[in-house]
Amino acid sequence: MKRLLLLPVLLLSACEKPATETTATSPAIPLDSYFAAEAPASPQEIHAIRTTAKPGDQVTVSGVVMGREQPFVDGRAAFVLGDPTKMTPCNKMPGEDHCKTPWDACCDTPEHKREGSATIQIVDNGRVLKQGLKGIKGLKEMSTVTLTGTIDKASTPEALIINASQLHVQN
Repeated sequence: MKRLLLLPVLLLSACEKPATETTATSPAIPLDSYFAAEAPASPQEIHAIRTTAKPGDQVTVSGVVMGREQPFVDGRAAFVLGDPTKMTPCNKMPGEDHCKTPWDACCDTPEHKREGSATIQIVDNGRVLKQGLKGIKGLKEMSTVTLTGTIDKASTPEALIINASQLHVQN
């Protein structure tokens, strides 16, 4: 019985880094170079490519930064983009214009959120950059974004992930 109780402790301690180990920080990559003055042509809706696009496919989509209370990932170049044909921010719903976080689309069903959202990320050497995107070129909650990118190898029809190569923010 004591052996079973020690197993979780051993597993947890195996995951910890030794106190003497240090990690090097990579230099910041200028994120401005990922933003374009003009929107990419012929964007599709997120729900339209969700089931047809495969990892490695090049896509152009348009949407609104919405779908979660905190759509930006702190300290990472990633955010949630919502399809306005499937999701509705609370301030666009009758009688709901008093909401403090209308971008969370809390009135939408989980199915509509799943069908109408994509994780957008900027990667370098297969890793999401350790830099936040919020505020760059005016990017914020409820911004309309059109982007070109590649479907990530970890993407599935249930969890669409796009590695952005070019973003255009329209506020």
